[in-house]
Amino acid sequence: MNNIEKQSTQPIAIAGNFIVQLKQIVQEARQKAYAAVNFAQVEANWLIGQQIVEQEQQGKKRADYGKQIIKLASEELTKEFGNGFSERTLRQFRQFYLMFPEVSNSANTVRQIQRTGFAESFGATFKFLSWSHIQRIMRVQNKDVREWYLKETAEQSWAFRTLDRNINSQYYERLLLSQNKKQVVQEMKEKTSDFQNDKLAFIKNPTVLEFLGLPANAGHIEKDLENAIITNLQLFLLELGKGFSFVARQQLVRTEAENYFIDLVFYNYILKCFVLIDIKTTKITHQDVGQMDMYIRMYDELKRNDGDNPTIGIVLCSETDHDIARYSVLHGNEQLFASKYKLYLPTEEELRRE
Repeated sequence: MNNIEKQSTQPIAIAGNFIVQLKQIVQEARQKAYAAVNFAQVEANWLIGQQIVEQEQQGKKRADYGKQIIKLASEELTKEFGNGFSERTLRQFRQFYLMFPEVSNSANTVRQIQRTGFAESFGATFKFLSWSHIQRIMRVQNKDVREWYLKETAEQSWAFRTLDRNINSQYYERLLLSQNKKQVVQEMKEKTSDFQNDKLAFIKNPTVLEFLGLPANAGHIEKDLENAIITNLQLFLLELGKGFSFVARQQLVRTEAENYFIDLVFYNYILKCFVLIDIKTTKITHQDVGQMDMYIRMYDELKRNDGDNPTIGIVLCSETDHDIARYSVLHGNEQLFASKYKLYLPTEEELRRE
């Protein structure tokens, strides 16, 4: 290589190193932000759980005191800070504190505990764990297994989906039984590599968005086609004029196990029921129908009010050029659906034309 060629490649090499350093700075900054927000949320949830338990203990002579405290706290926190403080969620905060109550044995005052106690006791353990991690770990029944997953998740920086996959596949038990542990570990890393490389996992977490006071919006994962269909269908149903009232788009429904987003939610004030619509841009499957039935059960349990009729679900799928609509209603109300609901719900033909 002559001197001219050497000189021409030097700036490229220098620029390459320079860019690598810049990327490292940004990556480290994001990691710090991720850890800081996660830890702040986890600490706040533990402290809320602590306050609930201590308040319950003060009023333990009243049998229904605990329910009243959680209901009051949920109403006031939601009024002040928005979503993320349902009664179900506050009960999880309470469970979190009871599972990890070490700070409560400290001689510090409550104010000192709030300032330093949690960090001193749990800082290393929960430094890189999100609230979603902790929710999943709390569902592990065996205390020893639960603590092992907690330790491994923190030390190995497992993404939530990695943790969830490992628990579901009994990774801990398989490691104990296997004579070739390296092979089990290697298989796990290969099957979770995509989870570990998901750079957007942090901003996709609706619990973090709620904690920061931002709207939980699944728009960043919508495909353009799905987005267009949802927009047009929303307007179409409102134009039908058959009692439809728009409730939400990409509505978050949270269970103890998972977060779900329902494409469209309406309330029909003539039928006095919620109508859920799920959009699929592929051929309909049994899983699609099963998922809608699950949505209906969740909605009836978590959202339906006294006096509302059972929730209706509509699954819209595409097979070649023909749209397929499938209706679903549970609790043995098929006859009610056939005789009354069809008067006000769009027909399959109307949906196809739309």
